[in-house]
Amino acid sequence: MDPEKIMDGLLKELNSALRAMAKAKNVNEKEAHSRIVKNLSDSLGVFFSLAKGMMSFDSDDDFDTEDIPF
Repeated sequence: MDPEKIMDGLLKELNSALRAMAKAKNVNEKEAHSRIVKNLSDSLGVFFSLAKGMMSFDSDDDFDTEDIPF
């Protein structure tokens, strides 16, 4: 599965959950939506952490062509 599609889906669900939480009338409904928001946020955090790790990886750091004798 495409990670970008997963992240887009999670962001859409998060937006929807935040809107539903804003419309909730009682505390129990708000609590239920807040748990959903927390879980979706945690899931997005996993993807953002992976993306950060991939962006900080630079293959040039591990291999320098100037070190190869010709």
